[in-house]
Amino acid sequence: MLQKRLAALAVLIVGCAIGWFVYASQTGGWRPFELGLDLSGGTRLVYSADTSKLAEGSDVGGAMDALRSTIERRIDAFGVAEPSVYTEQGGVTGQGGQRLVVELPGVTDTQEAIDLIGKTPVLDFRLETTTPGTTTPSFIATGLTGEYLSNAQLQFMNTTGSLANQPVVALTFNSKGKQLFATLTTNNVGHVIGIFLDGQPISTPTVQEPITDGQAIIQGSFTPEQAKTLAQDLNFGALPVPITLLSTQTIGSTLGSQAVADGIMAGIWGVLLVGIFMLLWYRLPGVVASVALILYIVAMLAVFKLIPVTLTAAGIAGFILSIGMAVDANILIFERTREELAAGKDTREAVKEGFARAWPSIRDSNFSSMITAIILYWFGTALVKGFALVFGIGVLVSMLTAISASRTLLVALGLDRRKRLARFLYSSGTKFRI
Repeated sequence: MLQKRLAALAVLIVGCAIGWFVYASQTGGWRPFELGLDLSGGTRLVYSADTSKLAEGSDVGGAMDALRSTIERRIDAFGVAEPSVYTEQGGVTGQGGQRLVVELPGVTDTQEAIDLIGKTPVLDFRLETTTPGTTTPSFIATGLTGEYLSNAQLQFMNTTGSLANQPVVALTFNSKGKQLFATLTTNNVGHVIGIFLDGQPISTPTVQEPITDGQAIIQGSFTPEQAKTLAQDLNFGALPVPITLLSTQTIGSTLGSQAVADGIMAGIWGVLLVGIFMLLWYRLPGVVASVALILYIVAMLAVFKLIPVTLTAAGIAGFILSIGMAVDANILIFERTREELAAGKDTREAVKEGFARAWPSIRDSNFSSMITAIILYWFGTALVKGFALVFGIGVLVSMLTAISASRTLLVALGLDRRKRLARFLYSSGTKFRI
């Protein structure tokens, strides 16, 4: 029953993949595959983040997430397509401090990017003003900055009616901030005070009444997740998390193009050699395995587009490796089938029994490979993660195609084993009789 369900799922996936390719070719919906920095060219910047100034017990992970979000906003303003910003622990054992990695495809002049990125986030409160003769509001600095903010946290309105349980962000200012905020709100009731992080507005609440106790509520059409994110930006945007540039790496587009071309050529040769070996050694089942391998490649390419997967040189290596591993299940099945044929069963029964006997080995070997891929992705750096992701997807897809396409085709091509042609086609290696 499990095999039938997996077979149906695999047929559905392969069918959707082929249908998508046909649709894309007919409608002009083709888009280039997303390539990583090492293939498309660009700049990779590695920064060291100094979290030593955070208060004891502070959420370092949250501070790094807020820093990453801030850098992403800067890059969006810079206009870089498909940037990648992530944090990681330095050193082999993760004891080398916090690091921020920024990958900018297509950027080869690194100085402007360094100038844009290498600043500490600044949180400040600005008053909205309207210039006479215009309808576009502008904001002016008030002197109230993140250094006067003690805390921001997610809360829920404890009221009835339409505002019941509405998520809000509660602000608490220190003594100096309390005085500044009291003066600001007293003089600007009904006006908007914008909260800016790194020069970009993250909230623009309107002052409803003077606030003199240093406690303020920001409310709006927030979801709990949005309110949580706003509180995080307010908390950690106000804290000094300086970043220091550790290294830069510029990769030219020529190197990336050559790597793509070499990867494609390696993949073609890999498919051809595997197909030739399967054809010569397993004959008719080898032809079936080659067809299943083509379906596997189509399904993998469709997955790369649909997720989408950003391909790196390591990812292409994982894909090419998975091509060879994609026929492992077929080899187990063919050997088990050959044993059943030797025992005197007809081809269809031998194929079914061969699949049934091979399935436990296929399942266990692929699950162990999936566990390895997950561990590599969880603990690896960006380079290792690219390999692990593609390799893991390849193992999963190859398992599904092996137990669906190969089985279906072999059963459909079942021949009378008593005939000489059938004995030859279902033999393997240098043997000509079963």
